[in-house]
Amino acid sequence: MKRWLGFALLACLVALCCQSAYAQEKKWVSGTLKDGSGAPVIYATIVEKGTTNGTTSNEKGAFRVQVASNATLVITSVGFTKLEVPASGNLDLVMQDNSKGLNEVVVTALGISREKKSLGYSMQEVKANTLVEAHETNITNALTGVVAGLQVTRSSGGPAASSKINLRGNTSLNGKNQPLIVVDGVPIDNSTGVAPNGTNDYWNPSLDMGNGLSDLNANDIASVSVLKGPAAAALYGSRAGDGVILITTKTGKRNAGVGITVSSTVGVETFFTRPEMQKAYGQGANGAFNETAGTSWGPKITGQEVTNWAGKKEKMAYYDNPKSFYNTGLSHNENISFQQQLDKTSVYTSLNYLNDKSMIPGTKLSRINITSRISSKYGEKNRLSTDFKVQYSNANALNRPAAGTNPWNYASLLYTMPTSIDITQFKNPVNEFGKMYWYSTSNDVNPYWATKYRLNQDIRNRFILNGSMKYEFTSWLNAEIKAGGDMYTTNTESKTYFGSPAAVDGGYSTGRYTFSELNYSTLITAKKDNLIGKLSGNISVGGNLMKQKTSNVGFGTGALVVRDLFAIDNSKGAISRTDLITEQRINSLYGTAGLNWDGYLFLDVTGRNDWSSTLSPENRSFFYPSVSLSYLLTEHIKSLPSWLSYGKLRASYAAVGNSLPPYQLYNYFTIGNDPNGHTTASRNKNYYNKDVRSELIKSHEFGAEFRFADNRFGLDFTYYKSNATRQLIDLPLDPAAGYSTRKINAGNIQNSGIEIMADARILNNTKGLMWNISGNFSMNRNKIIDISTAENVNNYALGGFDAVSVVARTGSLYGDIYANRILQRVTDVNSEFYGQLLLNADGLPVVVDAPTGGLFLGNQGAKALVGVTNTFSYKNFSLGFLVDARIGGKIFSTTQLMMQKAGTAAITAPGGERNDLVVPGVVDLGNGKYGANNKSVTTQQYWNAMTAGNLGAPEINLYDATSVRLRNVQLNYNLPKSALGRLPVQAVKVGLSCNNVWMISSHVRGLDPESVFAIGSNATGFENGAPPTTRTFLLNLSLSF
Repeated sequence: MKRWLGFALLACLVALCCQSAYAQEKKWVSGTLKDGSGAPVIYATIVEKGTTNGTTSNEKGAFRVQVASNATLVITSVGFTKLEVPASGNLDLVMQDNSKGLNEVVVTALGISREKKSLGYSMQEVKANTLVEAHETNITNALTGVVAGLQVTRSSGGPAASSKINLRGNTSLNGKNQPLIVVDGVPIDNSTGVAPNGTNDYWNPSLDMGNGLSDLNANDIASVSVLKGPAAAALYGSRAGDGVILITTKTGKRNAGVGITVSSTVGVETFFTRPEMQKAYGQGANGAFNETAGTSWGPKITGQEVTNWAGKKEKMAYYDNPKSFYNTGLSHNENISFQQQLDKTSVYTSLNYLNDKSMIPGTKLSRINITSRISSKYGEKNRLSTDFKVQYSNANALNRPAAGTNPWNYASLLYTMPTSIDITQFKNPVNEFGKMYWYSTSNDVNPYWATKYRLNQDIRNRFILNGSMKYEFTSWLNAEIKAGGDMYTTNTESKTYFGSPAAVDGGYSTGRYTFSELNYSTLITAKKDNLIGKLSGNISVGGNLMKQKTSNVGFGTGALVVRDLFAIDNSKGAISRTDLITEQRINSLYGTAGLNWDGYLFLDVTGRNDWSSTLSPENRSFFYPSVSLSYLLTEHIKSLPSWLSYGKLRASYAAVGNSLPPYQLYNYFTIGNDPNGHTTASRNKNYYNKDVRSELIKSHEFGAEFRFADNRFGLDFTYYKSNATRQLIDLPLDPAAGYSTRKINAGNIQNSGIEIMADARILNNTKGLMWNISGNFSMNRNKIIDISTAENVNNYALGGFDAVSVVARTGSLYGDIYANRILQRVTDVNSEFYGQLLLNADGLPVVVDAPTGGLFLGNQGAKALVGVTNTFSYKNFSLGFLVDARIGGKIFSTTQLMMQKAGTAAITAPGGERNDLVVPGVVDLGNGKYGANNKSVTTQQYWNAMTAGNLGAPEINLYDATSVRLRNVQLNYNLPKSALGRLPVQAVKVGLSCNNVWMISSHVRGLDPESVFAIGSNATGFENGAPPTTRTFLLNLSLSF
């Protein structure tokens, strides 16, 4: 890594030293841009021809740029015809509406820039201000609601915890089902961080250390291109099965001033949602007070005097313990950047510091980002260009919260402890004997003790490096070579002090995870207009070498000999060890060819061949083709109605894949230790198969794009269908074979759906109010066509725990939720009481085992996603807000279950009362006869029966995951230049914003349907002891010099 850093820094210095010493005479040019109606053309790009020197027009259409004395300006903007004008004095320019097409240029696969109108597939670009103004610690979350067909699933792991991106449904039974992330041509690891020895099970998962995107600084990003379908992503081959997200970071450009921008954001974090709790009944059981009880099934709270757990007299009262325990969170984000062009060299560098002190006591994240990028052109005709970039991040997280059903998850305990016990009396969590101070003698852990004496820390140091050199042989032929790498090391440490019932003798663990991926590529491109008459064409060929290596080393002990001496050698028992190394390589050749007939018909063909080291020699080569067609009917047909400004039809077909992870080809033994410390060798339980091939995903897509009324309204429609075959899955084996499962290619997962994007300029008063609105709607149907008919296997477990499971079943949808325990009902179809609850002799429900296959409860996937963004501007003010919705899908809540058991859930005291009730249902009278139940039971008896066992009857805690929320609101004010006077300040911007403003509609009784558990698995239909979702108020100040 040091060699890479040294190389990159040296290259930057060489580029600076080698630039031409001759500086042309410069001059300032200013002007304004308007459309045919006199409205300002905002955010247009103004570039000095033949250079990268340029600027953009502001909200009033004004611009100012320093150029060479004989320069020509090239001005482009979406929906307008390109302008080329001599740079002279003050320019007042009118841009002509391009009623026949859009000239928007977007970044596509391999970083190739193309006009969007020529693309025969769907892709969507997200502008930088969308990410910056969202002010999300993890920029993944800023994509929520703004991209059609993209769903962000957030975990419940505190600040910068992992978020999962899914594009157009799940394509794999075992894979990650996440798109490939590419930053300036460098693929980066976006997996969820898990500590060595870590697990992702449903009872006691490892700490969530965030996904790779959480390491990036949003202020460095220029744009994000989302390549949704296989046709858009085919040039990335076996890594593009779930789509690709291309992130382009900022480069240097000429600025009117020094080019320095300083911004500061301060945020205050409070509750957004939390479970609905009853406030009327206190500690005890069966309606009576009991000072040792851990539940709230006691008497009604009336201020009566009781003797508490410590033997002291006190008046019973209700305490809002979650509110008392959690703090008001505070965050601040400071950013300084320098962006400038110095003759033929463009420089961008930035420094960012984030400090997020969570609502959760003791939980904190600090992150430092340093980015430096330098781009240069050489020679009289600027034929040679270089680009070098170094990105460094250091993320230091303290005391990430535990999840799952375990004693360290204090979020769950805060929801279930007796409502009449004041938790603040336990702020000093250690008694005079050095042990945990707490009211209960069970294994519960005082939350204050957990925040001070159950400590964890993870520190991740990351480098993203890339360098490129490009040479223009002629105006139509160029070649480019690139090298890049993503490298990081995560050090973890966990300390458990002496004295808690969950770990009497404490514990300690430490580990290190390293990741390194290097990519070397080349691309030769030829592009020629008017090849034969009206036919133009382009062709690109290239190759890529990818090397990836990981190392996971960890040690842990569950008990210490010497109290609070945190060292592995201080272990009471056997030390657990993890020592894993993986390596893989993919060699690739690829090419793309495009034809353009008269500017209205575009045909593109691509192909990529990968050779993967993780597959056997006879199967490691696989080819992925794509073909796409774009037809601009408004360029071809001259007699269309005047109200149709732009029309385009497109179609595409492609094949991509998912390769096999390392070391799943040949069978091997794992070296370990027994409880006495002796070395052992154990055979892997999965029987690997050297004949397996990569997964294959074939897709076709059709779409149409239209703009109306002089580009004032726009509509984009897409239909797609894909089939993911040759799934790499583990099928069960007879244990007599010596293995429990075996790896095979089987299965067929089908995704089909629609995506609709629309935008409109509702108001366009240049001297008054302006209003723009954009929205997106998507639906995806994710069906299991087959698991393995040949092997007579029709079910495949995706995840679950105890009485609830998520499975893939032939003929059903991906992510169906089943209950393995159900409420007993009358099963005699001939009975008039068929389907009614069959109660026991006491008139209570009974939870029994479900029939083979379980009871179908619902599906975890959303039926539709909606996002609507409104933007208003008036003079120097701007206001924007995003409303998004997830429609459909189910989620199982373990939190609600545990609260029902404990008597703290609001539903256990409807209206603040607990009256006896007669449960609707029937009792067995014998001889196949049933009678209506007339026995009265207490509320506690009822809920004890409904929640019997670990998870009770799951059907009662399965909720509709539909939610509609006002995601964020942003109000900004740009100080007019007249107010700045002679100050050396080019621009001042002040902003107020709020994230998670209002939960308009939800059905999970105060819990956030986005608080998903076990984010690293494909079974996301669970919630288990999630901390409260937070609302953040932010104040931002930005100064440009």
